[in-house]
Amino acid sequence: MSDESEPKRGPSTQAVHAGEPGVRADRSLTTPVVLSSTYPFEATAELVEYMQGERERPAEYGRYGNPTVAVAEAKVAALEGAEAALAMSSGMAVITTTLLAMLRSGQHVVFTSDVYRKTRQFARQVLTRYGVEVDIVPPTLEALRQTIRDDTRVVFTESPTNPYLRMVDLEGLVAIAKQKRAKTIIDATFATPVNMRPLDLGVDLVVHSTTKYLGGHNDLLGGVVAGKAPIVEAIREHSGMLGALMDPFTAFLLIRGMKTLGLRVTRQNESALRLARLLREHPKVERVWYPMLEEHPDHALARKYLRGGGGVVSFELAGGLAAGTRLVDAMRIPKLAPSLGGVESLIEQPALMSFFDLSPDDRAALGVREGLVRLSVGIEDPEDLEADLRQGLSSC
Repeated sequence: MSDESEPKRGPSTQAVHAGEPGVRADRSLTTPVVLSSTYPFEATAELVEYMQGERERPAEYGRYGNPTVAVAEAKVAALEGAEAALAMSSGMAVITTTLLAMLRSGQHVVFTSDVYRKTRQFARQVLTRYGVEVDIVPPTLEALRQTIRDDTRVVFTESPTNPYLRMVDLEGLVAIAKQKRAKTIIDATFATPVNMRPLDLGVDLVVHSTTKYLGGHNDLLGGVVAGKAPIVEAIREHSGMLGALMDPFTAFLLIRGMKTLGLRVTRQNESALRLARLLREHPKVERVWYPMLEEHPDHALARKYLRGGGGVVSFELAGGLAAGTRLVDAMRIPKLAPSLGGVESLIEQPALMSFFDLSPDDRAALGVREGLVRLSVGIEDPEDLEADLRQGLSSC
């Protein structure tokens, strides 16, 4: 939980120190990994005080809390300027638990069409089964204004989006939602708290796949939701029932990863922009999607809301799917793999990685072009990444 008495500090300072005591009783500098599944009481009197809220201590059982996880949550809350945060076993665990906690049969929820594919599938295949009315609309203020109703409970969006890095006018969205008393949730995984803090713009809840930038080393699965304490604690009650918990060793890895978040994201911002400019000028590239390029359709929104464009660059090759395959196979530094945000650069063709089960026509209907390549830029030397990209393009 954020502390208003603390001086305002930058994201890198928060990432290193927030959520951790100055000196621990055991003098450990790093957060210990607490592996206990249960936490005994000294006597019945302590139990009663704890149950009455008169005594702070670790939760009585691991499904309701863990000291190592609590530090990770406090660190994310500080980075986002949130009152509280809740960490879980994956980004999708956070999204599904949050929506199940906030929605009930007969209520209405609006999703913007560029949110993560599995989020849309959960909305269509699970929420509707339990009587929640779902609308999925383009991420424009006009579409949102026409769709959000008096009985809309939640508006869920993502910005920047995958894979085209589209932006949502968050202040406009928040204003429309507040008129209808709807809560706003944003998946800000691609932005990170370094590049954007949605809660400062009036958004109610922000979610992250901590698997990506927050962990940053391609070695953990996790997710987190942050916002006002009453909402987060209500979601925590549901997480105790549904049980998709973050384990303490994953929390330890997340804490360690977040300590270098500012350094990593700054480097990825700079390298990605450099590669995006290279791609823009290359004759074998038809189009580049990066929000800090002037020709990106949402460049004005990106300049308004983002401090940096992030580490993902998407681009379309003139030679289509076959050219993309030649490029991916010729690259020597990026690994052919899904995911993003880690220290290692990764590359993929969305048509083959995420949408292989669909026909080219079905992919086109979803806006997934055959020549599309997504490059997640790591922290390697930018000169090496640039040289590797040039030699890869020569094979197309």
